[in-house]
Amino acid sequence: MMSSKTVGKPLGAKIGLAALAFAVAGTPALADVKAGVDAWTQGDYNGAVKEWREPALKGDADAQFNLGQAYKMGRGVPTDLNIALDWYRKAATQGHLQASDSYGHLLHYQGKIAESLPYLQASAARGEPRAQYLLGTELFNGVHIQKDWVRAYALMTRASSAGMAPASRSLAQMDQYIPLPDRQKGTVLAGELERQAGKIRAQQTAGFPINTAPVPPTGRPVDVPPSVASPSSEPGFPSSIPAAPSTGPVTSAPVAAAGVKKVPVAAPAPTPVAASGAWRIQLGAFSKESSATGLWTSLESRVSDLASLQPYLKAAGSVTRLQAGPFATRGAADAMCEKVKAAGQACIAVKN
Repeated sequence: MMSSKTVGKPLGAKIGLAALAFAVAGTPALADVKAGVDAWTQGDYNGAVKEWREPALKGDADAQFNLGQAYKMGRGVPTDLNIALDWYRKAATQGHLQASDSYGHLLHYQGKIAESLPYLQASAARGEPRAQYLLGTELFNGVHIQKDWVRAYALMTRASSAGMAPASRSLAQMDQYIPLPDRQKGTVLAGELERQAGKIRAQQTAGFPINTAPVPPTGRPVDVPPSVASPSSEPGFPSSIPAAPSTGPVTSAPVAAAGVKKVPVAAPAPTPVAASGAWRIQLGAFSKESSATGLWTSLESRVSDLASLQPYLKAAGSVTRLQAGPFATRGAADAMCEKVKAAGQACIAVKN
């Protein structure tokens, strides 16, 4: 729940899951799934959910995945991450790769790290950057899985090469701790992982089962540098991970996640961008906190530069204001506002 304090709390940037297309062809429910996709694209979220529910109950994996997205975002249905997780699980069990990505990510972000690791490993193996980032973080810290700095460096290198700025920042901090010979091995391994990804992706797309056996715990204390807990929101998304461009839970394109409350998440290095500054941009004021988080999720997919900012919910009486920043100068905040306005959203520069 929002506090009545005037200090805004970090909302945490969300991620949208970039995954491969996977369709269940030849099922009678496919037409209903397509009708739901059309309704979603037109903004009729209630209609989309209605079209997907029956096929999902009958076992259509695409419909199950899309319902998971709807419940995660709170579109057409109330936001309910547990229901979203259940739909993802049903679809992932059938081999739906997008659902498998989403299931692993959501498990991790809810703090169910051990359960998430097999899915993160499968996603990372086929080249999914956000899974590579999260798995690299776990391998670096060595808390929930055996520490492996060579593989951690390789995975973080792959995620950085995919354009993830937080991975690049984590990689820079890893350079301070990982010995040069291990970094060199990690760089070589990153190339091997890239070459293997296509084959593994083809195997998983063809229905090869994902190994979901629990990952053995470390079973011993680990001597790693202390990690920096970055501000985040339930379900625990690292605060500086950008959202992937995405428009809706169609059968071949995922959607960014919805944000809720703050929980701590350990990461090897990602510190918030522009950690100080007297200015923010204000994107709207709402009577419901969920409306503010929904707007941020929508804007992330339309204005890529927002990915580098920290969003905030600021309580003012019965109103919740959505802000982002910080910026060192008003000019910088105004420049960002121009980009936001170009996407059709009102925006003003405000003092912290």
